[in-house]
Formats: sequence, C-alpha cells, structure tokens
Amino acid sequence: MEFSNRVALVTGSGSGIGAAIARELAAGGAKVAVHYRGNAEGARAVMAQITEAGGICHIFQADVSVAEQAAALVKQVQSELGGLDILVNNAGTTRDGLLMTMKEDDWDVVIDTNLRSVYTVTKAAMRGLVRQKWGRIINITSVVGLSGQAGQSNYAASKAGIIGFTKSLAREVASRNITVNAVAPGFVPTALTDILTEDQKSAILSNTPIGRMGTPEEIAWAVAFLAAERSGFITGHVLSVDGGLVMA
Repeated sequence: MEFSNRVALVTGSGSGIGAAIARELAAGGAKVAVHYRGNAEGARAVMAQITEAGGICHIFQADVSVAEQAAALVKQVQSELGGLDILVNNAGTTRDGLLMTMKEDDWDVVIDTNLRSVYTVTKAAMRGLVRQKWGRIINITSVVGLSGQAGQSNYAASKAGIIGFTKSLAREVASRNITVNAVAPGFVPTALTDILTEDQKSAILSNTPIGRMGTPEEIAWAVAFLAAERSGFITGHVLSVDGGLVMA
C-alpha cells in the first residue's frame, strides 16, 4: 500500500490489532499517530518499532470516550503531523457477563469505550476531512456485532452500533470523497481474547472453517486495503476477516 503524504490516527494502538494497524500504515509511508489511554509503555514500544523500521510516528494520550479529550486529540494530531487523512477507530474493551447479573457500569464502560469514542473522534475529525475533500474512515467492529454472543450483550450492542454508524455516515459524506467502512475481525489472539477458556477457544475454532484464529497483521492488511487511494469506490461496507466464522 502507498500512503506517502498521508496522516493516520489509530485509536487504541498501543497493543494488539491497533498496534498492527499502526505498523502497517507506517510501513506504507503514512505518518502515524499512535493513541493510547492507559498503556503508555505499549505505545512507546509501537513507536520504537515504527521508527526503527524507518517510519514516522508520534504518540498521543487521551480518553476518547470524553468528547473534549477526543477533540483535543484530533487537534493535536493535526498540529504535530500536519493534518489528518485516515482515521481508524479501534479503541475497545470488554466486560463480559450475563445480562441478568451485568452491572450498569459494565454496560456503560463498554458502550462508551467502543461506541461513543467512534462518535467523539469521528465528529472531531469530520470538519477537516470535509474541507480537504478526501478521507478514509475505518471502524473496527466485530463478528460479534453481526452474530451476537452469549455473555456479551454490551459488547455486541456496541459493535452492532458501529456498523449502523458506519453505513449512515458513509451516506452523509460520500459526496465529499470520504469513504467510511468497517472491518469485523473474527477471533484474534489479543488481550481481549486472553480471558477465553480453552474450551471456549476450541468451540470457536470448531466453528471457523479455516480452522485457526486470525492474526493482528491480517486485520491490519484489511484496514490498509480500505484506506488505500484505489479503494475509493468502496464505502458503507463491512469487511469480515474471520476465517469464515460468520458464514458458518
């Protein structure tokens, strides 16, 4: 992929899928803003990996579920890196549990981190993207947002909301040469899947036609594809990268 002269912001990119996305975009020539909320050490490690490979990277801290911090983050990225062209909304968390016993805080934290942050950061970035009449917005949803998952009603609701947001915004901004798409990963080894038991992992693999978990790099490549100049005729699309799990 070729991203020279492009600036990319990847939220939640101090580890896991977000870190892989940041590395992939930087490898293609983008100046990358690595964002974190609490994992400063992880963000510094990602920055070191990118710079050692010859890329350009700055790190930024913010709680993107808070509108004022999200707006300040976007403004800082634009100031330090010279603009913003590619936005990847990746920040996410889980607080699993059956709905009957789910605490209200567990609902609110997941909705705020996963869904509200997509609203706050995208809204903050929108004026600049519209003004320059070019942009790529890629939102990280999940196969759980497409199919549901017992014990994850909060997570599934947040990820399904991202899909609706993606399709609606794609209609709003298409005339400005801004595309809005989503990537729906299947099960990928990250901190969010480390809590799964071996029985749960076996069940997932048995329902995945390809027969293995994905890798963060495979998700990152899909994001880079949607962010590319030549993907300008793709918008409002949800790309499942799941080894056939949803199909099954």
